[in-house]
Amino acid sequence: MAKNSPPGKYDILAAGCLCWRVVDDELQVLVIHRPRYDDWSWPKGKQDDGETLPETAVRELHEETGLRICLGVHLADSVYKVRGNLKLVRYWAAEVAPGVKAAPEDDEVDRMEWVTAQRARKWLTNKDDVAPLDELVRLHSSGSLATRPVIVIRHAKAKPRSSWQRAEGDRPLAATGKRQALAVTRLLASWQPQRVVTSPWLRCMSTVVPYAKKHGVKVKERAQLTEATHKRHPKRAAMVTEQLFETDRPVVLCTHRPVLPTVLRVLGRHMPPALAEQLPDADPYLSPGQMIVLHMPRGAQRSPAVAFEVISPFDD
Repeated sequence: MAKNSPPGKYDILAAGCLCWRVVDDELQVLVIHRPRYDDWSWPKGKQDDGETLPETAVRELHEETGLRICLGVHLADSVYKVRGNLKLVRYWAAEVAPGVKAAPEDDEVDRMEWVTAQRARKWLTNKDDVAPLDELVRLHSSGSLATRPVIVIRHAKAKPRSSWQRAEGDRPLAATGKRQALAVTRLLASWQPQRVVTSPWLRCMSTVVPYAKKHGVKVKERAQLTEATHKRHPKRAAMVTEQLFETDRPVVLCTHRPVLPTVLRVLGRHMPPALAEQLPDADPYLSPGQMIVLHMPRGAQRSPAVAFEVISPFDD
């Protein structure tokens, strides 16, 4: 199903992960014990200022377990009241390879155990934490839990066309766009795409190249994704987008607002019809710096997407 950023009706936002692995054909999940509360739960924590919820989930998991992971499918949200304040906790799946050791980075956690889903359901102190477990088990049972991300980004905010007199491809990011690009760099690390495909125009390059440089990822410049080439030959942009589905590697594509309808039509062909109907279908499709994270089953190139999320780097 499609997932979007949480509405602003919550007093407290938090995020966490359900770490999973398969050992001897059996699904196992990681539960933690927090001595302060004397409870068994999932690794999670409150959102820091300037942080997106995916970043929160990755950071909190590392602090509480020492694990460094890539986010998988968004599972479910837990909503409950804490001292009269409405709290939302967003959970993602996070695959951990068998044999990888977990060790807490701080003193918030004193025990961690890999257990079966059935045992975890019994151990969880807060029964609101069962919903993401149920979704994890459902995805595993259907063979849809192991996924890889296909990410589409609209470039960060550029200087207005009306104030730019030189070549359109050289129009740079505005001050807000530069901040968005930094935020995009941090946010993309939550999925760690191993390939960057982008329009070579400056505003797209400035949005995704900082991530590529920081993480040593190759950048593939594709003129087919520019506004000018797309206007003349939209099928070429569609062909470049289709290539995102020819590999099992996590990948990110960056392009322009006028190109997005073509890109989204290709994404829709790799999704169940009911899910494809939930893709943005009206201009501007995505706001500057905003991204779609499409979760594709790994190792099954002809299988349709499991879910997608629309995520903003931050609100300015």
